[in-house]
Amino acid sequence: EWFTMKDTSEVKDGQVEVIGPDIDSVAEGGNMPLAIVIEGAGRKMQADFEPVLERQVHTFFNEAQGIWHMGQRDIAWIRISKDAQKAGFKLEHFGLLLHAMYHEKYSSILDKVQVKIYTEEKEVLKLREKARQVYQYRDERMAGMIDEEIDTFYSCTLCQSFAPNHVCVISPERPGLCGAYSWLDCRAAYEITPTGANQPIAKGKCIEPTIGQWDKVNEFVQTSSQGNVQRMSQYSMITDPMTSCGCFECIAAVLPSTGGIMIANREFSEMTPCGMKFSTLAGTVGGGNQTPGFIGHSKHYIGSKKFIRAEGGIKRIVWMPTMLKEEIKSALSQRAEEEGLGGEEFLNKIADETNATTEEEVMEFIQKAGHPVLEIEPMF
Repeated sequence: EWFTMKDTSEVKDGQVEVIGPDIDSVAEGGNMPLAIVIEGAGRKMQADFEPVLERQVHTFFNEAQGIWHMGQRDIAWIRISKDAQKAGFKLEHFGLLLHAMYHEKYSSILDKVQVKIYTEEKEVLKLREKARQVYQYRDERMAGMIDEEIDTFYSCTLCQSFAPNHVCVISPERPGLCGAYSWLDCRAAYEITPTGANQPIAKGKCIEPTIGQWDKVNEFVQTSSQGNVQRMSQYSMITDPMTSCGCFECIAAVLPSTGGIMIANREFSEMTPCGMKFSTLAGTVGGGNQTPGFIGHSKHYIGSKKFIRAEGGIKRIVWMPTMLKEEIKSALSQRAEEEGLGGEEFLNKIADETNATTEEEVMEFIQKAGHPVLEIEPMF
């Protein structure tokens, strides 16, 4: 899913193109590659608004009968019900829906919207690489900003339709757990829709800096969760961790005997050392619950200096899939270097599915590798 700003001369309002086979080419229960590129133009449109408008795809699709949407960016998952298919639903309707909703909700900044839907795998993969470059650029805009230098965080409650107790608190050093919203994106979203899901939160008085709690943030979370969440820690996965909806890119879970944590990304479908696959973990962690020892988070957050700072940060990471390790290699190596852990040498001390599939095997691997987690106090 990719929203990109174009010059008004490049956009034909209302045009929807489907490039590749439609859903009638897929058997019931089957799947197909999909890329949705939304091109928008408007006199008040800004590049900073792109990620904000892109994230609305989640809301717009879930408001449609017979459509289920989860995830964002390049890990979106869309399901079409049998009833919708029987009623004549086609991929073109995704584009018609998006065109109508963008004009209804964002007519103040958008004059034209056109949608291109791709289903040929070769073209989808090509577009994914282009989109990933844009995603990376968006993430890197936050470089140099730290939580201590600002007085205001932002909320995100876009996912409360299916996780009513969930409140995402987004700061410069902790992006939204979906990976699609940064602090800058939330600020832009508030500028576009002052009464929307992204509200400014004055931090107030600091209660505990290590775990990251502030009195005004706690008050906001308590009110916005209908009183179900009393306190929230920005930097801890043990003490009052942030709730999770279901759109997280990754899940971190404690592996007690190792003194560390494992991280699984949504794309990894195999069994993890905690004895659960990602889908089962998501059911445990999601839904707006506080689950000490488990947190949903973005990939970008792993490279943050505030990543589970209360528990010791990245030196607690003892297992992650090879695909995730490779994807965040540069950012994680840099953080490891800054922490005095030896850059890429630290990555080699993190177990993965090729050498450990159980907690016992993870423990055996990190002992042989000399992982730094063995030298720090247990998490419990």
